[in-house]
Amino acid sequence: MALAANDYEQAGELKIGQVGIANLRVRTLDVAQLVREMRERVERAPKLFGRAAVIVDFGGLAQTPDEATARALIDGLREAGVLPVALAYGTRDNDALAERLALPVLAKFRAQYEHAEHADAAPARTAPPPPPREPAPASRAAAKPAAADKPRAPGRVQKTPVRSGQQLYAEGCDLTVLSTVGAGAEVIADGSIHIYGTLRGRALAGAQGNAEARIFCREFHAELVAIAGHYKVLDDIPEKLRGKAVQIWLENDQLKLAALE
Repeated sequence: MALAANDYEQAGELKIGQVGIANLRVRTLDVAQLVREMRERVERAPKLFGRAAVIVDFGGLAQTPDEATARALIDGLREAGVLPVALAYGTRDNDALAERLALPVLAKFRAQYEHAEHADAAPARTAPPPPPREPAPASRAAAKPAAADKPRAPGRVQKTPVRSGQQLYAEGCDLTVLSTVGAGAEVIADGSIHIYGTLRGRALAGAQGNAEARIFCREFHAELVAIAGHYKVLDDIPEKLRGKAVQIWLENDQLKLAALE
């Protein structure tokens, strides 16, 4: 059975995190369908998803599933070919469930859907206002001006090839690779990614949820590309774009690809 044509028909939304760990956001608690969808992903891209680490996120459900259902899902995902390694951070019930399943709880996946879904979030705590300060005597020096905004970190530049098995992460900035990204290699940036050679591995831009990030490469053969968690694998890419100079961006939660003129 093929995957549903429209994303909203899927029982689970799979996104790729900033360290290459996939986050399975469960939207419909249908164990059979979730396992079937994951098995199809593994069959389509075994090098990417086979034995891949997956965080299971129940935050999109109205209530935390019971232990038997959650255990059936975990076991089913393992049979489908991936390795559930944790539950995503959630409610106290979610924490208790993770303990019964002998799984750790990891911080929430930083993706766009978090900005729109806060139904279960606790109200933010606010610190009490500081007591009023007495004005300084006129003889004292004038107060120092407010510190300037912290400058954005400069972009990271990689001059040598990124080889199979290597992972390169540009935290808080763009990443520029002056050479190639080999098959099995992974480049990640919180900003945009610019690759002046061939991209054969994986490129994940906007890793902390920046939907404005883009990916540019001179010769496109990527195993996977992702922006703010939205991803495509090579099988999803039109044949006419392979081997071309390409740019990738996010538009209305859809990943777009086009040849560079």
